[in-house]
Amino acid sequence: MRQVARRTKIIATIGPASSDEAVLADMIRAGMDVARISMAHTPVESALKKHRRVRKVAEELGAVVATMIDLPGPMIRIGRTPREGIELQAGAKVTLVGGSDESSQDRIFVDYSHLVDDCHVGDRISIGDGEEVVVVVQSVGATDVVTRVVTGGPLNGRAGVNIPFATNDLGAITETDRAVVDQFVAEGVDIVSVSVRSGSELRSLGLEPHPRGPMLVAKIESAGAVPELASIIEAASGVLVARGGLGMEIPLEDLPHVQKSIIRDCIAGGLPVITAGQMLDSMVGAPSPTRAEATDVANAVFDGSSAVMLSAETAIGAQPALAVAMMAQIAKTADEHFDHAGWAEQVADLRMAGRNEHDNTTITDAITIAAARAVDSAEVAAILCVSESGFTVRSMARFRPRAKILGFSPNERTVRQLASSWGVIPMLLETENPDYVERVRVAVNLARREGHVKSGDLIGVVAGISRSARDTDTFRLMRVT
Repeated sequence: MRQVARRTKIIATIGPASSDEAVLADMIRAGMDVARISMAHTPVESALKKHRRVRKVAEELGAVVATMIDLPGPMIRIGRTPREGIELQAGAKVTLVGGSDESSQDRIFVDYSHLVDDCHVGDRISIGDGEEVVVVVQSVGATDVVTRVVTGGPLNGRAGVNIPFATNDLGAITETDRAVVDQFVAEGVDIVSVSVRSGSELRSLGLEPHPRGPMLVAKIESAGAVPELASIIEAASGVLVARGGLGMEIPLEDLPHVQKSIIRDCIAGGLPVITAGQMLDSMVGAPSPTRAEATDVANAVFDGSSAVMLSAETAIGAQPALAVAMMAQIAKTADEHFDHAGWAEQVADLRMAGRNEHDNTTITDAITIAAARAVDSAEVAAILCVSESGFTVRSMARFRPRAKILGFSPNERTVRQLASSWGVIPMLLETENPDYVERVRVAVNLARREGHVKSGDLIGVVAGISRSARDTDTFRLMRVT
């Protein structure tokens, strides 16, 4: 079997264990494509410093690394734990109190104003963003809720809380979120991720479309978001399957099927999809993952994930760079066994099913389907995608071609954003000339100079020539001279 470079991208969370410049450099060398900063676990000023540090280190290494901030969203969360976290033991008494102060082993603050009203004796409350701690309500007072720990475990940061009968009237986007986003937009952040239950909630952020503004990634972590997936796909520029939160709201036996369905529908729509949640969780403390975790990462690749994400493994884990390297190796091996032809035909069928002549993606679908089939039947060394916004590149990447994908854009933010797209090698197009022929000439020369193609290679070129429409309308095969 022909060896291929890793195509599935790696998103790594930056936390206390990975904030140092030397560690960040090691993570980038190990394969980190996107640096995620969780605003649920990081104060704003600290998050801004992390963002600037990632940019500085990536620039010094000459690496293309996107930055992503992840907003807390409407999930109920505990008050922040101490840096070392807390450990709850089965059988222990724990008091829940409304508020956002620092939580401790016997007193956990819950940032939810209806805590006392919505808790009842006998309720089982889950706390955590994956492997949950479970407590049972024993009594409800005027200002607090006394519980007993049924399933113990560690808690870190601002873990999510699932209260069975919570009214949870929190909005998806708060004024605090908007203020945070404004600060990071001024810093040039590439991706903003937020938990939503419908497409309209994404639009309420009021950001400019990328690349003038950041990519908007919709986190699917509530049961209510699943039936609204079509509206979310229409409004988002990427989707994150947050299996920790989602698994707290739907039956666990349904989670694998929901995950596969979300990935398939989003990729067919041309959106990058991130699979997240306890992927290599044992590596928070251990030097290697379990066999089940390695299989989970590989299956996420086979499902069609554009990227897989590390959370606690790199935020608070003992060896962040090692976790990235392990994830990268598992993903690379899975990429080598990926069914490219079968996947491309599946996506083509999904795109053509139920199509009508007035659909505004007809041209893009026709061109990219033709390109995917041509590339599969010919010995094509690379596909050069020339795009201002990245739309053409992502439209091509959804077919998972065997040939390497070179994504060219004259926009630096677009180039960084393409670091999250499956199989794409992002490259800055070194010309502002809008002429198609000139852009292709510059792109081919740059690809040859960087060693991605050589004279005599057959390559495919995909682009949108028309500047009046957001279509990918041109594909041709050519020899590199």
